[in-house]
Amino acid sequence: MAAIPPVCDFGWKAPEFTLPGTDGRDHRLSEFAGPKGTLVMFICNHCPYVLAVIDRIVRDGRDLQALGIGVVAICANDATTHPADSFDNMKVKAAEWGLPFPYLRDESQNVAHAYDAACTPDFFGFNADMELQYRGRLDASRNKAGPEDLRRDLYEAMKQVAETGFGPKEQVPSMGCSIKWKAA
Repeated sequence: MAAIPPVCDFGWKAPEFTLPGTDGRDHRLSEFAGPKGTLVMFICNHCPYVLAVIDRIVRDGRDLQALGIGVVAICANDATTHPADSFDNMKVKAAEWGLPFPYLRDESQNVAHAYDAACTPDFFGFNADMELQYRGRLDASRNKAGPEDLRRDLYEAMKQVAETGFGPKEQVPSMGCSIKWKAA
């Protein structure tokens, strides 16, 4: 089922976290925060919305890193009900996709809850002071990739954050598969 996150809560501070990465290391948010901002994204291995644009996520992540934006991806889905999103499968996908940024496992789902993540993909773009400036879409693609010449909404917004410290006032929310929460 498709889910849509809420609009950007400008100025909301990024909660710190430490999570294990597919590279075998534990990663803290503060260690990969970029001098011009930070992008925290919630993705997963099986979501058709993520799979449709993973090449664009990788491209934009790499391009944003070149602008001084730190980038990290997190998978918080319940691997019991969705084994494709297991940590072992995350390691396979990280290598297959050639991710140029850490891919972290949120087994407890505490980080996803702290960020109020709603779907995959869900993008949180912070300025250098770790204040939320973007919570929008990658581009106009949905569960199928749109044309190659689509406006790069995420990239353009985070480029603006890198240059000015502020995100665009008008943002189109992301859309994707709902986070697969553990049973209460």
